[in-house]
Amino acid sequence: MEQTDTRRPSATGDAATTPRGRPPILVIGATGRVGRGVINLLTDAGVPVSALVRRAESAATLPPDVEIVTGDLTAPESLGTALHAVSTVFLVWTAPPQTAAAVVDRLATHARRVVYLSAPHRTPHPFFQQPNPMARLHAEIERLIAATGLDSTIVRPGMFASNALHWWAAAIRGGGVVRWPYGAAETAPVDDRDVAAVVARTLSENGHAGGDYVLTGPESLTQAEQVRIIGDSLDRRITFEELSPDEFRRETPVASRPAVDMLLAAWNAATGRPAHVTSTVSDLLGRPARTFRQWATDHTTAFTQDSGPTH
Repeated sequence: MEQTDTRRPSATGDAATTPRGRPPILVIGATGRVGRGVINLLTDAGVPVSALVRRAESAATLPPDVEIVTGDLTAPESLGTALHAVSTVFLVWTAPPQTAAAVVDRLATHARRVVYLSAPHRTPHPFFQQPNPMARLHAEIERLIAATGLDSTIVRPGMFASNALHWWAAAIRGGGVVRWPYGAAETAPVDDRDVAAVVARTLSENGHAGGDYVLTGPESLTQAEQVRIIGDSLDRRITFEELSPDEFRRETPVASRPAVDMLLAAWNAATGRPAHVTSTVSDLLGRPARTFRQWATDHTTAFTQDSGPTH
């Protein structure tokens, strides 16, 4: 059964159109770090947006002019209301893989274009070529999308700069010693805001059908260098203490072990060679990609004793 439509009424009284008659862009994954940024950029530009959420109350912090629709990727039949009068969809997959085929079929029935947030699993760099169940899921969803004939754009961010918050912020707030494996492994962290800006651009303008965009930050940095840069932004020294992979596993909850093993394999493969760096962000946005130092400077409060939650 389709879930209840909880759209906020638009200024025209018609949830599907604006005064210019443009149908809304549906954002699936609206409350995540990229989806939220995409929504903010689109609404700031006057582009009508619908946000899919599992529970209406989870959208309380979205901009007030966003139309809220409820639905669940694990129940494809619940998406009918969300897809009504929508021609373009931004898809962030946030569910188990079992319903992916049915969801993509639903998208193809209603929409003409989809922008999919994937990963650089096709990139011939060892960091991205390690066994990874998420990469297999991304590849399968891309295959499903291609089989429908939808106009599609695939956006492939590499390592997110914001991972530093989840990995290191608590340790830095707690005393300034980061205990971590593979300090010499190099990545090119991409700012979440740049990813959102690229996605918003591909959603709101023509010419991106068939696009396949690998997004990275502008420079290759070791993990130890990234910690040092965070310290620079805080104007204090942060000690980086190298852990062995086995030590790291022992300090990680068992439930997180598959993700940990995936990361350890990727960091090990990346050690001793520069990270894969693309110019895609600057090519598409017409400005330089934000550096990791810029990201760290803009997020200093998340690394201080008085900061709030990092998610």
